[in-house]
Amino acid sequence: MALEPSLPAAAQSQQQTHGTVSGRIVDQTGHGVAGADLTLMRDQESVIQEVQSDDDGQFTFAHVPPGPLQLRIVAEGFAAQMVSGTLLFSENYVFPQITLFLATQTTEIYVSPSREEIAQEQFKDLEKQRVLGIVPNFYVTYESRPAALTSKQKFELALKATSDPVTVAAVCVIAGAGQAANRWSGYGQGAQGYSKRYAASYANLASGLFIGGAALPSLFKQDPRYFYKGTGTKHSRFLYAISRTLICKGDNQSWQPNYSSVLGDLAAGGISNLYIPERDRHGARLTLENAAIALGTTAVIDVLQEFVLHKVTSNKGMER
Repeated sequence: MALEPSLPAAAQSQQQTHGTVSGRIVDQTGHGVAGADLTLMRDQESVIQEVQSDDDGQFTFAHVPPGPLQLRIVAEGFAAQMVSGTLLFSENYVFPQITLFLATQTTEIYVSPSREEIAQEQFKDLEKQRVLGIVPNFYVTYESRPAALTSKQKFELALKATSDPVTVAAVCVIAGAGQAANRWSGYGQGAQGYSKRYAASYANLASGLFIGGAALPSLFKQDPRYFYKGTGTKHSRFLYAISRTLICKGDNQSWQPNYSSVLGDLAAGGISNLYIPERDRHGARLTLENAAIALGTTAVIDVLQEFVLHKVTSNKGMER
């Protein structure tokens, strides 16, 4: 007996995570409403599928990706309705029986928040994200269709990240490790040497975030966040994660070269020549070394974002 060819891994993954959405439309007497036009949407601007109810008012949407749902029902002689629900991963969703009422007028009115309001709500979610409820994890979004950050929000995010108490404590540890290893030996030892190493470590962090995470993204209209993928094979997700150091999303939602990150790391590396002890400076070499370390660190963090940190990050925004 011939074996049927197996589906590609991506298709199998999609089948496992997508589900069906169904329900029944009735009138006030409990009879099914046939021929009602049903539109399943992610939001007011993103239509997933359109179907019509059968003779008994039943309807089914197949292969629906998980996430929040909005169902719009329009039937002749009845007032239009909008109902909401949520389809979870690898599950099916059945809307509770929907009763239509006779229309007194046919005008449909929808009230939805503006893009600015949506962006601000999503930004508030970013500011709450923490690994294990402690470590800031502001530069990743789990939203399926995140609104672009404004320039003001990019600078606010950089400021919040650099001023967070956990960040300050982490820099203390980094400075202590540098002193123990006698890195930047020109600073010497003791309290004075530690203070200088702390200032240098903090300057490295702050310059990288403000230049590569706020100033240049505002100039090039690019998004400094990591966009969590969460689907596909482990290999494809790994390649996606490490490539985000060189590829990013623009504010126009299109993928493009990550000028902000690369140039930001080079700029921060160049600035470090201003405060690193003279004996430890190597001009262009130091700039390139620091930029390479920053890019490599970003790649490692992105891989952790894709495979580990999403599992232990609290107060995440709406996931895919």
